[in-house]
Amino acid sequence: MRILFIGDIFGRPGRTIVRDHIRGLLSQYNIDLTIANGENAAGGFGITPQIAEELFDLGVEVITTGNHVWDKRELIEYLNTGLSQPDSMARRILRPANYPAGSPGTGVYEGTTKGGIRYAVMNLQGRVFMGNIDDPFRVADELLARISSKVILLDMHAEATSEKVALGWYLDGRVTAVIGTHTHIPTADERVLPQGTAYQTDVGMTGPWNGVIGIQKELIIGRFLNNMPTRFEAASGDTRLCAVVIDCDAESGVARSIERVMICD
Repeated sequence: MRILFIGDIFGRPGRTIVRDHIRGLLSQYNIDLTIANGENAAGGFGITPQIAEELFDLGVEVITTGNHVWDKRELIEYLNTGLSQPDSMARRILRPANYPAGSPGTGVYEGTTKGGIRYAVMNLQGRVFMGNIDDPFRVADELLARISSKVILLDMHAEATSEKVALGWYLDGRVTAVIGTHTHIPTADERVLPQGTAYQTDVGMTGPWNGVIGIQKELIIGRFLNNMPTRFEAASGDTRLCAVVIDCDAESGVARSIERVMICD
């Protein structure tokens, strides 16, 4: 089984490069399951139901998010519809599972590929430098106790490298892959851990690299120089698609390989 995970889709440039290249990637790597982090897909801040459905139409099957999930208020009601309609598209948009009880939506999705392979996707957010939320380690344990699928991918949306690496080791042999998101800079540490879990600290950003992690560089430089509040705007130019392809055994969920992918427009 082959899984494509697309890193943080940032604004219109990110959506455009996904639209232009996703079919080629699916064919080139013979992909069975496509997952994307979409929390920055709407202008760099949040995601709307319309944009989510556009990504689903392109072939993305599950969308993960992170700390920007509530930036577009219209998503809240949309996510709540998925709780009562398990077959709806809304059910396939995840927010971090370690958010407070009662938060809209859910942080785990179990589904079946077109080829009949059962899989699960989990979404967690780190605590280091990112706020007071539930412990992602213990919440991962709780989720795994309820999941029946063997193929399990976790999007760990976190700031601290140490927290991501530690969770990778903690879950080694219990999930197919732990893929980090949030920092928008791809790391060169992709590997399969000893017990069969594919790991990468951060898959990187799918969007405009002619800026500072997606934002116009002049605005960010000005913020560092004067510390004054300013409205951030998405950058443009040097658009790249960052992703990983994971090959695993469909019956056991054990990963065989993980490969970094970067496409430049």
